[in-house]
Amino acid sequence: MIKKEDVFKIGQFAKPHGIKGEITLLTTSDVFDDSDDPFIVCEFEGILVPFFIEEYRYKSDSSILVKLENIDSELQAREFSNLEVYYPLDAAVGDLVGDMTWDSFVGYVVLDTRLGILGPITMVDESTINVLLQVDYKGNEILIPAAEELILGVDHDKKLLEVALPDGLLDL
Repeated sequence: MIKKEDVFKIGQFAKPHGIKGEITLLTTSDVFDDSDDPFIVCEFEGILVPFFIEEYRYKSDSSILVKLENIDSELQAREFSNLEVYYPLDAAVGDLVGDMTWDSFVGYVVLDTRLGILGPITMVDESTINVLLQVDYKGNEILIPAAEELILGVDHDKKLLEVALPDGLLDL
């Protein structure tokens, strides 16, 4: 059985494309390029279900046309419209910060190299050009820039995000 902590969100299905079962996946991830036998995971009635990808092709930088195995009509593909799409952590290759959406880090604990454990990420604010991680730090909500140059490492098994924050950032 697939558990929510074993996957990360890579995007969301939009609407079917054509009549042969293709559906548009809105994503900025390129995880399929690193896999010989790519598959995705969708949640149906509270259960995470894997689906193998028969073929895919890029429509733009942020959308991929995906043909899932055994989904052969527009009607079948329509059942996937607006579903969030996940990818298994253990199938991803390399540093996942670039492939994961920032929302996938909600629940991860932030560990600063100088200050130690800051607390869990409770929310991600993507309303501005700079993504901010909201962290529960000693009972107060603080905002940390989700800048990849501040992130030293990610431990997905422990749900830990290691950062090196600049001096004075928490005093703002």
